Formats: sequence, structure tokens, C-alpha cells
Amino acid sequence: MKEQAAMRKQDINWRNKLINPVLNKEFKLRMRTPRAMWTLFFYLFAIGLMALSAIYLTEINSGGGQSFNPEESKVLFYFLSMAQLGLIAFMAPGLTAGVISGEREKQTLNLLLTTQQSSATIVLSKLVSSLSFMVLIVVSTIPVYSMMFLYGGISPSQLILVFLFYLFIMFVLGSFGILFSSLFKRTMISVIVTYGVTLFIFGGTALLFFVVVNMVEQNPYSNTASYSWVGHFIAWNPVAALYSILDPSISEQAFTVNMGSPSTKHAPMALWQEFMIIYTVLSVIALWVGIRSLRPRLKL
Repeated sequence: MKEQAAMRKQDINWRNKLINPVLNKEFKLRMRTPRAMWTLFFYLFAIGLMALSAIYLTEINSGGGQSFNPEESKVLFYFLSMAQLGLIAFMAPGLTAGVISGEREKQTLNLLLTTQQSSATIVLSKLVSSLSFMVLIVVSTIPVYSMMFLYGGISPSQLILVFLFYLFIMFVLGSFGILFSSLFKRTMISVIVTYGVTLFIFGGTALLFFVVVNMVEQNPYSNTASYSWVGHFIAWNPVAALYSILDPSISEQAFTVNMGSPSTKHAPMALWQEFMIIYTVLSVIALWVGIRSLRPRLKL
């Protein structure tokens, strides 16, 4: 009996370390509401509808044959992966951009700061609880992706890498959302700035890459294919990083200025690897600034 009591006490201590009161409250508020259920339903409905529509269109274009080409399955997998990335980019900032500013607007942040929880615990708990629902949604779409394995052309390692990339991009966008939610007092401003930064990450980096590539190609000394630094610009783009997981050859093409002929040198690393290095540093900095900005500081 004493051993069982000791083991039970040890389990409670571990649970208290892993799930603090802030995280426990956020989990209950987010997971036990009808809105969470309906959000999950409509998200899966949208992904499933896109998958079935893409399969139908593929069958129509292939002449309605009995067999399904593995190359067509690969294209369908690419389409679903990009569509899911777009949905994550749309939902993740909205889930995190108001977690701190919302507490401030409801005048409950000061009460939260008077507890024994540190600023880092509060910020990280808010981030984990906000992204946990997105993780649940993304994991629930695995059965939709399983349809691709019926036709071949997709490896399990690719699927695992894609889902790990989803978790990473959620962490990145969530970190920026927490940062702006801590810096700005109004939730509306925080949401707008977070979506603006997300738009720049997805669209602005791609536009910057094509502008720089065009400038380099206009250079009279770049008539032949050459290894170039311009590929590092597209490494900031999550779409290119995800596509480099699906098609590793895109990393070599990104560092070739003249796309008409192959480059004689190899890329320093895959685009998704450079992407993760860059945004890991930026996310850690964003979280650090958000933690530092949470509590008011006396001006000397």
C-alpha cells in the first residue's frame, strides 16, 4: 500500500510539472467547447472534399481508366500537402495572436501575473494550448492522406517529414503570434500584424526571390548556369521548403541562376533544412521578446 501511494504521489508530481494550472485551464477551455468540435468537423470536411474532388478530376482527365497512375497519386499528395499548409497558415496566427492581448483586454492578465507562474511558463503554456488544437486537427487528417498509399508513389518517410514540417510551421507562426500579442494591447492590431507577417513569409519572400533572380539573370556575366547565393532567399519561404521535401531536386534548381542548364555544384543543404535553421532562431528570439514584454517594467 505504501508503494502504491508513493507511486501515485510521484505521478501527481510529474503531472504538475508537465501540466501547470495555466495549461490545464487553457486545455479545458479550448477542447471542451462545441466550437472546437465544429471547427474540427469543417476542417476535415474541407480537406476530404478537396481530396475527393482532386481524385475525381484526375480520373476524368485520365480517361476514366481502371488503374491509377502512381505519378497522379504523387501530384495529388503534393496538392493536399500544399492545401493543408495554406489552412495552417490561415488558422495558426488567429489562434495565437490574441492569447495575451485578450487577457489584457479582459483585465485578467494582472491577476495571472500575480500567481506563482513565471512569465516563461505563462507564455509557453499559452503557446502550447493554442497550438494543441491545431495539432489535433492536423493529426486527424492522416486517414485522408492514407488514400494516397492505395495507389503508390508516396513513401512513409515523406509523409512523416511533411507532418513534422507542419508542426514546425505551427510553432513558427505561433511564436510570432505570441510576440505581437505581448507587444500590442489590442487584439485586433495583434491579429492584423501577425497575418501581415505571415503574408510576407509566404508571399513576400517568394516575390523577393524572383526579383533578385531577375536582377542576376540581367547581369551580362551570368549567361551560363552557376551556383549562386540567390537560393538562400527562397529558403525563407515555407512553400518552397515544403516542396523541397516532396521533390528534393528543387533545392538544386533554387541555386541555379540560369534554369536552362544544370548547375555543376550542389546546394549547401536542402531548402527545408535551411528554412528550419533560420526560423528556429527567429522563433526563439520572438518567444524571448514576448516573455520579456509580458510583465511591466519600472522606468528608472
